[in-house]
Amino acid sequence: MYPQRLLDHFQNPRNVGELAPPAVTIEASNPACGDIMRLAARFEHGIVAEVRYKVRGCTASIAAGSALTEWLTGKSRTEIAAFKPAIVDAAVGGLPAESKHAAVLCADAVKALLSAIKP
Repeated sequence: MYPQRLLDHFQNPRNVGELAPPAVTIEASNPACGDIMRLAARFEHGIVAEVRYKVRGCTASIAAGSALTEWLTGKSRTEIAAFKPAIVDAAVGGLPAESKHAAVLCADAVKALLSAIKP
């Protein structure tokens, strides 16, 4: 049912946890399914130096959050602003149609992160 890369991110999630200030921490939720993502990023010289996440949700949302943290690491604000749900979809090997909401949750978290960081 799920691609192997998605299962790997679910079974071996990367960058799980929280970061203390001065990291920026946001929370995004999907009211339709109830999944919640907390995303924290620490920037150095305008680049994501460290990122952590926590998800309360389904297998796909946990895996997507893990893939998102890998993608965010080393990115600038400009690069982050170009994020599209398809990036996470591809990173986990393709989300099943019923799990596409996980990529949307990641996009919502990225938008919230961009809104929370100081220019």
